[in-house]
Amino acid sequence: MRADRLLQIMLLLQNNGKMTTRELAEAMEVSDRTILRDMDALSAAGIPVISERGKTGGWKLIDRFRSPISGLTLDELKSLFILPSGELLEQLGIRPGGPEIRRKLAASMPLAVRSSAQQYLEKIYIDTGTWKPSGSGHTETLRQAMAALWEDRQLRIRYQKAGGETTDRVLCPLGLVAKGSAWYLVAMHADDEYRSYRVSRIVRADILPETFVRPTHFDLAAWWKASKEQFAAGLPRLEVRVLADPSIVGRMTFTERFVEIGEIGGAEEGGRVTAVLFFQTEEEAVRYVLGFGGKMRIISPESLIPLVVQEAKAAIAQYAAVPPSGQ
Repeated sequence: MRADRLLQIMLLLQNNGKMTTRELAEAMEVSDRTILRDMDALSAAGIPVISERGKTGGWKLIDRFRSPISGLTLDELKSLFILPSGELLEQLGIRPGGPEIRRKLAASMPLAVRSSAQQYLEKIYIDTGTWKPSGSGHTETLRQAMAALWEDRQLRIRYQKAGGETTDRVLCPLGLVAKGSAWYLVAMHADDEYRSYRVSRIVRADILPETFVRPTHFDLAAWWKASKEQFAAGLPRLEVRVLADPSIVGRMTFTERFVEIGEIGGAEEGGRVTAVLFFQTEEEAVRYVLGFGGKMRIISPESLIPLVVQEAKAAIAQYAAVPPSGQ
């Protein structure tokens, strides 16, 4: 876009002091004629760009002119090189263009900090995707939500709860939040209550013609942070003490999403180690312990032990009814 090119020309002149028409054309990958037209546009916009003739001539900005980027600190410039995940931008329908953006930023930076800032490009890469491809089944829903959000229009959704049942709701979308690889829609209801909805659970989304007035003082980041803290504080916390075989200690933190390792102690008699684990429900605790078979045993609470036995017997009965292969 021309506006982007004009800004980059201005920053190039600011950092390099003086550049010829040919040098600018090569840097911007356009013709000399285009650069001359751009210079006229900059002058018309009030940017104090002047031309000096002769063998050492070229285009330059008057000495007292500085663009806002010149006031950025090194840390602020570095942060510009850490771009959002390209996958998240694509899901929103935004072309990432990471390499081109970084090239433009590098060209506009003061030489003294350019090298340091570019190291972030070489040493940091943000990937918010999962290890397994998740597909793009919710991309259209996400873009519908984004369109309604930008136009301040109401959105009718069909939402699937965790238990599988669905409900129809009319929302006033206030923001989209990416947490890990999941998107959440933050919305306001008719009673002015704010809630969040996981986009992957929105079965259908329709933009309505009705508009709404966005709350003046609503701060998306602040609301999300407070909501997340409130959610975490309200989660049940079940403490479970277990004896674990040393061979599984390294795997214990990688098996369940909602397990919290409180403490792993020293070896007891028989070589097993004690561990304190926290779960949200008894069902999660039972499933977790059974996943390690005979290599983990519950010490407390004793009320969980019959539940583990019951689940183990159910599994044995299920497979005992299957005839051996070949019979």
